[in-house]
Amino acid sequence: MVGGAGYIGSHAAQALRRRGHDVILYDSLSTGHARLAEGFELIVGDIADSAKLASVLRRVDSVMHFAAHAYVGESVENPRKYFQNNVQGGLSLLNAAADSKVRKFIFSSSCAVYGTPAKVPITEDMPRLPVNPYGASKLVFEHALEAYDRAYRLRYVSFRYFNAAGADEEGRAGEVHNPETHLIPSAFEAICGLRRELEIYGDDYPTPDGTCIRDYIHVNDLAEAHVLGLEYLEKGNSTALNLGTGQGHSVNEVLSTIKRISGCEVPKQIIARRPGDPAQLVADATRAGEVLNWRSKRTFEEIISSAWKWHQKTRLAARRQAAS
Repeated sequence: MVGGAGYIGSHAAQALRRRGHDVILYDSLSTGHARLAEGFELIVGDIADSAKLASVLRRVDSVMHFAAHAYVGESVENPRKYFQNNVQGGLSLLNAAADSKVRKFIFSSSCAVYGTPAKVPITEDMPRLPVNPYGASKLVFEHALEAYDRAYRLRYVSFRYFNAAGADEEGRAGEVHNPETHLIPSAFEAICGLRRELEIYGDDYPTPDGTCIRDYIHVNDLAEAHVLGLEYLEKGNSTALNLGTGQGHSVNEVLSTIKRISGCEVPKQIIARRPGDPAQLVADATRAGEVLNWRSKRTFEEIISSAWKWHQKTRLAARRQAAS
């Protein structure tokens, strides 16, 4: 599992273990966290290190690829970083897999490959027209997988995530980024005084309340889809699937739910729109239900509640560590 010490990868590792799979985590720890890999074999290495990858791939029969930079705004400001890691580095991994016995590959793609959709909810057969370098880098890798599938019979599932959020219900892992840019944990940081206020990127979008609408899916629902995806690949097929709930929530709706669950008002400021942000991104995940017999189980309130509990836990742990 490449990028297995990150937010989504660590949850997928736990889900695979629960289903009886043996898991090796491979992560550079540039954005991942060693504590999220506790209990697993962790090999620290770069995605572009072909020799190290080859030695690990000899021990496995499938690959899950989570090792990508994933900040839309940063990708607009620094596209070189995104194409170097997400495309060049990703191709190093893909070539190493093609040169090994591995013939099952699961890729963490994104709804960003669709760009600004003509309508919502978004189905998998809609045009892929990304509007930012992050989405473009994901689309390039999807195209590479399609070509390797035809040429080398490297079977794949490309999971197009919508907005992953929440934390493991047992408190083992939660959303940790540095810097933190995701809406829900950023709102909690504003509540707890770890940032002055939450910056909301625009309130003049063509949506009912003027703020962006996104489809938030619990990270454990995503993780469970990866287990089913691996079992699907045993049949020798390949596919691309949306992973979302089919329900959209605006930024203002998210903040209202956070206030209701935490009991706290989120300090906020409206600033200019961020380049590359579509107004609405909501999934049609019908195909994932048909192909994998998968559907999201956790509610939006459960997403916010689990994230709030995780944030309180980690903040308390940080205080205790600072005091010791």
